[in-house]
Amino acid sequence: MFTGIVQTTAQVREIRDEGQLRRLTLTVPPANLQALERGASIAINGVCLTATEFDSNAGWVCFDVIAETLDKTNLGKLIVGSKVNLERSLSFGSELGGHIVSGHIQTTATLTQVKREQHKVSMQLSLEPSFLPYILAKGFIAVEGCSLTVGEVTDSGFSLYLIPETLAVTTLGDMHEGDVVNIELDQQTLTIIKTVERVMAQRFSSDIPKAGDAQ
Repeated sequence: MFTGIVQTTAQVREIRDEGQLRRLTLTVPPANLQALERGASIAINGVCLTATEFDSNAGWVCFDVIAETLDKTNLGKLIVGSKVNLERSLSFGSELGGHIVSGHIQTTATLTQVKREQHKVSMQLSLEPSFLPYILAKGFIAVEGCSLTVGEVTDSGFSLYLIPETLAVTTLGDMHEGDVVNIELDQQTLTIIKTVERVMAQRFSSDIPKAGDAQ
């Protein structure tokens, strides 16, 4: 589990395809790899990956990424030199500064508008309409692994308003129109809405007269 509070950015050092896997090697500040263990979970652009090899002192870590993950997230678009957001998994006693994030990406969104002002950046994102019922104004959402608050929701997407701290610590400050970002919906909102939808569907189905029922 993660909090959506990105701890640092990392840079893609090497990409190597090995059969059905793609091995990503990232250069990471050594301080962010201390006490890391083989098999540990790390969120890269919001995607939960398993550390397979690393050198905490030299500052690098490797991940093996399957084709499904490459297809469903923007990790398949990375090239050598790309910057990514990195968050170590939540540990017992850690401060929960964002919201609970699983690292399981449901979809991607495209930046359709970026407005840069003196002290903030506003973004408009579009995504597949089937996901819009689970995105609520002022609700939580994880974008590129960052825990953020939704601004307004439109017929085609939603808006974000980013403060200087978020822009400085994450890759969102470097984003431009046309960029594709990973989206993880708020699990609590998703669960509640899906539960209500299922109960209402069952209730509606039970109220429909069946063939042969007395009228």
